[in-house]
Amino acid sequence: MPELHKDDDYWMARALTLAAQGASLGEVPVGAVVVRDGKELGTGFNLPISGCDPTAHAEICALRDAAARVGNYRLTGATLYVTLEPCTMCVGAIVHSRISRLVYGAREPKAGAVESARRTLDEPHLNWQVDVVGGILQYECSQIISNFFSRRRAEIRQRRKQSSGKE
Repeated sequence: MPELHKDDDYWMARALTLAAQGASLGEVPVGAVVVRDGKELGTGFNLPISGCDPTAHAEICALRDAAARVGNYRLTGATLYVTLEPCTMCVGAIVHSRISRLVYGAREPKAGAVESARRTLDEPHLNWQVDVVGGILQYECSQIISNFFSRRRAEIRQRRKQSSGKE
């Protein structure tokens, strides 16, 4: 079983700050940070809506940022912190970038590809193994998503109410 590191809460809190940045742009609030040897290599938050890019998930943005900063697409020895369990696309990018450790906050029951909907990293044909720790700051990571969608549903109800003339 992968072990917890003393800085996991710190880096997950950093990822939560990034998630809030995405939320301020109207994006689903997911944040990610790549760390190696205690140093932040790359950051990202969801940008598919504002960037018109279906691949602009927080993890992908953070991996791209880190790879550009270090000048190498392979990030061996690095840890990726992300507030929400990654999807299949992001798990593929994690493997291809050679992330050594994945730490995530909240589970994603519908599209989570680490332990919820699929267990992609357990597939025997993969040429890279990733240590995984889930549930770091799980409550906070779940709350930021829940609050976002609650607000969005309330806004939709309000718009419908206004457009029907029933105020």
